[in-house]
Amino acid sequence: MKLLEGKTVLVTGASTGIGRAAAIGAARHGADVAINYAHSDGPAASCVAEIEAIGQRAIAVKGDVADPQTAQDFVARAVDAFGKVDVMVSNAGICPFHAFLDMPVDVVERTFKVNLHGAYFMVQAAAQQMVKQGHGGSIVAVSSISALVGGEYQTHYTPTKAGVHSLMQSTAIALGKHGIRCNSVLPGTILTEINKDDLADAEKREYMEARTPLGRLGAPEDLAGPIVFLASDMAAYVTGAALLVDGGMYVNLQ
Repeated sequence: MKLLEGKTVLVTGASTGIGRAAAIGAARHGADVAINYAHSDGPAASCVAEIEAIGQRAIAVKGDVADPQTAQDFVARAVDAFGKVDVMVSNAGICPFHAFLDMPVDVVERTFKVNLHGAYFMVQAAAQQMVKQGHGGSIVAVSSISALVGGEYQTHYTPTKAGVHSLMQSTAIALGKHGIRCNSVLPGTILTEINKDDLADAEKREYMEARTPLGRLGAPEDLAGPIVFLASDMAAYVTGAALLVDGGMYVNLQ
């Protein structure tokens, strides 16, 4: 059963990691896919090639989500290519780990612009197109377990992910009358480019694995199923929700 048959799905930050897994997962469920990426031309091209090998159409649109115009351009390019927007997966994010007391101003501002402002304007641009089309849609934002818990070297990052979670709650209310559902996924510790250096510390990695009831850290592909579910009509009565995808880490407080 293909849950996204005939749909057009847009995914930000999709050349690698969770975004790439979501894009390919959507294609496997019958969607045509537009991906946004900031820097990695080669990985973006290979993501498009993998989607096309599945038998679906795909385009890659380069742009920095920190610039609000990128969102308008991305949606316009997707509409030009596929005629509509059914699903927006807002995933682009950064987390340059740094101590709090000497946190550089530019690191804070860049993190907020990419993670929170970027999500805001991508969600807004997609919603504008969905309202114009008049047949509803689905928005899925990749928040984080960090929306719910703190991190010593993430004082600039955790507020942005809490903001993304809150954005989905508020847009669920704002857009419900248009038939647009807005939900978030909250990944736990997923092995991606964001944290590969941090988790190169074997002791820390073993600690994080031990905290996870399922006994392992997550892979980007672990997010594909939950994202596809929330994007699909299987979740037709789900909006304003937040789905933890963390191997049980959050509940393991003992």
